[in-house]
Order: sequence, then structure tokens, then C-alpha cells
Amino acid sequence: MKGAGTLFVVATPLGDRSDLSARAAETLRAAELVVAEDTRSARRLLAEIGAGDKPVVSCFDANEAARAAEVAARLTAGAQVALISEAGTPLVSDPGYRVVTAAISVGARVVPVPGPSAVLAALMAAGLPTDRFLFLGFPPRKPGPRRRLFESARALPFTLVLYESPLRAGATLADLAAVLGDGRPACLARELTKPHEELVRDTLAGLAARYADDRPLGEVTLVVGGAPASAAAEDLDDDEIRARAADLTAQGQSTGDAARALAELTGRPRREIYNLISRG
Repeated sequence: MKGAGTLFVVATPLGDRSDLSARAAETLRAAELVVAEDTRSARRLLAEIGAGDKPVVSCFDANEAARAAEVAARLTAGAQVALISEAGTPLVSDPGYRVVTAAISVGARVVPVPGPSAVLAALMAAGLPTDRFLFLGFPPRKPGPRRRLFESARALPFTLVLYESPLRAGATLADLAAVLGDGRPACLARELTKPHEELVRDTLAGLAARYADDRPLGEVTLVVGGAPASAAAEDLDDDEIRARAADLTAQGQSTGDAARALAELTGRPRREIYNLISRG
């Protein structure tokens, strides 16, 4: 659409303000409007970079649909809009997806301004394989659905990364140990880039015991090793393969990625698995 504006999706610091890139700061200063998950933290950040008078509007789960429509209208009129989350990279278990899709729908340009991410920061320091990983976001709060999610990833050879509230970290670690196995290597990363940053590496059983009654303080990211090679070959029938594929695609994987994972899991050819699950 001729004249449509630009939506900049800007990563901001997790804690250490010096992690804000020069490009991100310049983008925020130039934006006509900043759309923020938390307006108070956004205004503090903007004041620190000399843009304290910038218009800021909120965008959180409860109002994102309405806000997306408003942003789309501004973009249609040619505005330059910046989208930020409270900390880290927008859309990664944070609001913003509806805003981005609304921007695309009106022909606006969407520009990523990459930077800090708790997922990548935790992977960098956890000491677990990083060549392939699966991000699970925030797991369900209730034990039943939470365990079913972990069961769907139990045999995958990928490193798993998830966010969790410190209030539920102990229970989640206990469920991970019960479903994936006590001996899986894991790391609990908290307060990344902040003064009290800590990375605790142990088995799932060890971390579950440590945090059973000792709640971690601050934001928590969990990194868990993938299924060992001995567990990565299962004899699944076609219906079981389709069910596993449905779980993986529901978590955001493409059909091709799900086929690749299940081929490794079963030892069957990837093309055979792909044809099986793509037919439904």
C-alpha cells in the first residue's frame, strides 16, 4: 500500500541498560509512537535515551486486539511506530503478534531491530547443546496440561527452553523430572543480565529438589537437555506418529520440521513421515 508506514519491532534490555543497541535507541528516538507492554518501564527507558516526551501507548494481552487495529490505522496514514515489550524481544512469549499481523495486513513494512532475548542468553550460558532447540514458552499452569506438554517433547533430541514464574518453578521442575527423567541435565537461569544473575546447573532431579521449597527470585528461564540417543528411537505406529506430529505443529513447528524430528525419533525416512502426516 503506497504511503503505508513502518512498524519497528525493537528488542530492549532484559536488565542491563547498556545492552540497548545504538540502532534500537535511534529507532525509538525517531518513532512517532511507541507501543509498549508496560508504559512505565517504557517511559523510563525513553527518558534515559533522551526521548522522554515520546507518545507511548500500552499493548498487553487484554487490549492487544483493539490496539492492533489502532496501530494499523496509524500505519495506513504513514506513521513510524515502534513496538517494545517490557524487556527483551517482543512477541517471544510477550504481546505483539496481533500488532505485527495487523501491520502486514495493511501493507506496512515490518522491520525487526534485534537485541536481548532471555531464550538466547540462557542458551549461551547453560552449557547444553545449542545446534537445535525447541522453545516451549510458558508451560500451562495446571499440572495435567503441563505434563502433557512435556510428554509431547519427551523423546525429542532437541534442547528445550521454557519460561516460568518463580512461583511455579519448583512444581514445573518436578514435573519435568517426572516426565523426562531425573537424570536429564538442566539449567535454571534467573535475573539474566541483572546484578543478581545466577545460572544453576544440575540434573532435573537436583534442581527439583533444590527449588521444591526454595523459590528462586526474579525472572526464570529453564534449559533442559534433549532426549539421549538411547531414547531417541521409538517404534511408533502411523496413528501415534500423526498424534506426535499434531502436538509439534500445535507448538508452532512446520510440517517439515515435525517430519524431520519424527524421522530422527523413529528411524523412518523423513519423506515417508512427511507424506504420512501431510495427508492427515
